[in-house]
Amino acid sequence: MATVTLGLGSNLGDRLLQLSRAREALGQTLDHIRCSPIYETAPWGVKEQPQFLNAVCQGMTKLDPASLLRLLKQIEQRLGRVASRPWGPRAIDLDLLFYDDRLLDSPTLTVPHPLLHERAFVLVPLADLAPTLVHPRTGTTIAELRSGVDISDVKLAPVQWTA
Repeated sequence: MATVTLGLGSNLGDRLLQLSRAREALGQTLDHIRCSPIYETAPWGVKEQPQFLNAVCQGMTKLDPASLLRLLKQIEQRLGRVASRPWGPRAIDLDLLFYDDRLLDSPTLTVPHPLLHERAFVLVPLADLAPTLVHPRTGTTIAELRSGVDISDVKLAPVQWTA
């Protein structure tokens, strides 16, 4: 079993419902799933789009990284994600952030997520969930990475997970 860390985001439609449906779908595959609080965040990359709701979840899986990535893409499709420009608006976005402490570099998957250390919308909820987790490429804890980014556009959301 591997411990995996996933980023969840939505900025189209009923954002909380989309995150909740994604968490439910992940719970059918991941064991011992736990999730951060939900944050409302400014868009990253493409600024002219609606605010996001973001969270991070961790769980255990028997799936290898490539199989897990395929599952994440299937869940996104099932929940209504359509192809759009990079960093554009989306109904749901599921990112594989960490797979244990493995380093993977392939044409289809890089783990840890290559932009994780730059993204406050990932680091803030991840620091809630696993502040002492060490990034295997940098040797830095998540709490240390969080302290190095501007978190002014990351606010605890007025809505949270329901049961």
